[in-house]
Amino acid sequence: MKEEIEIYCGNGKGKSTLAMGLSIKAALQEKSVIIIQFLKGKELGEYEAIENLNGVDIKIFRFEKLDAFFEDLTPEEQEEESRNIRNGVNFARKVIATDECDFLVLDEILGLPDIGIITEETIEDLLKARRDEGMHIVMTGRVCPDSLRKYADRVTTLTTE
Repeated sequence: MKEEIEIYCGNGKGKSTLAMGLSIKAALQEKSVIIIQFLKGKELGEYEAIENLNGVDIKIFRFEKLDAFFEDLTPEEQEEESRNIRNGVNFARKVIATDECDFLVLDEILGLPDIGIITEETIEDLLKARRDEGMHIVMTGRVCPDSLRKYADRVTTLTTE
């Protein structure tokens, strides 16, 4: 698997599932994998199965503390979760800057600018922090801002018809 930056976006289902499959593939190739999930609350979803696999180097991180989805929270709860999510983004920055893994998934990070938790520039800064091209990065979300497309080696749009 060539080290690159991939973006999976669109209104179709399967972006996180696709990222999960790529993560398993990378782990089976003996690469270290870190998955950071955003905007999923404490829902395990597709990643629950990964956490139970033996013999693969996949670490999953979620920084949200509440069970509900972000849009279902009260304004006070949204502010608290926004701080937690920004901590997750800072963790992603550290992972990228220190080359802490071979394969990094930033699941639903593309949705964060839409709800005002971070800016598109923050995601650009994350990608600029990549010291060398040894880390493969996968980002998912509904919308891929034009400003991020220039960093991607591949942008795949999944749609529902």
